[in-house]
Amino acid sequence: MDSTLYTRPDAIPDPHPGTAPTPAPGTAPVQVPVTAPNRTASSVASLREAVYARLRTAVLDGDFGPRERLAEMRLARRFGVSRTPVREALARLLTDGLIERGDGGFFVTIPNLAQLKDLYELRVTLELRGVARAIEDPSVRHDPAVLGAELERWYAMRAQPPAPDPRFVVQDERFHAELSRASGNPALTDALVAVGERIRRVRMYDFLTRDRVETTISEHIEIMEFVRDGRLGDGHRALRAHVGDSMAVVLERARRAMTQMALHTDRL
Repeated sequence: MDSTLYTRPDAIPDPHPGTAPTPAPGTAPVQVPVTAPNRTASSVASLREAVYARLRTAVLDGDFGPRERLAEMRLARRFGVSRTPVREALARLLTDGLIERGDGGFFVTIPNLAQLKDLYELRVTLELRGVARAIEDPSVRHDPAVLGAELERWYAMRAQPPAPDPRFVVQDERFHAELSRASGNPALTDALVAVGERIRRVRMYDFLTRDRVETTISEHIEIMEFVRDGRLGDGHRALRAHVGDSMAVVLERARRAMTQMALHTDRL
């Protein structure tokens, strides 16, 4: 597994003059210039985007527990910036639906079972549509370069399977996004990615056993080889079996993932 997907520095240089908060333990101190820098609109916007991107990734990667309050000051110290860009990032994440207001502040949004069922159903629909549109319209061809590059990643994982890890969900999402992207409908892919991010916080606990990880790798390779070889009917059937043959299967997977999440977070 490419560990660079999961490694990120927390300290972000702050173009605002003045005294920066103390960085999180283990991060380099932020260098504050003696004289006020030339604050440009682009530098301020760049800082806002950087803080938003880092915090968004932390939320999606499960860095915060379901009952952990996202406190502005603590996050500002973690990223080595002032509270203003943190406050703005929290407001954007609230709009994104990734966090919600609760008693005493902001918390990571955890879908309930009914919401998760709806999102899983939407995910299945979007997944299958990428292959179905090529079956229905012979002029739609999957991009062989995209398929080939993604297959090489999964061949490497089959040769050296990664250890069970909740973060394997990122690799899983990438596979499905690339399969969709190869079908040539960017809007479809964007919708699939958005749904995947909304359920990642729960789905990540579906990859806690070696058997689950290795089965996923094997099924991904089979699906993509079918599509690459033009066996779209076989690819569609394999994909349907992979993401859920019926709503009963989808609902059971949602329940199982939520149970694993509860068990895991209760140990923290």
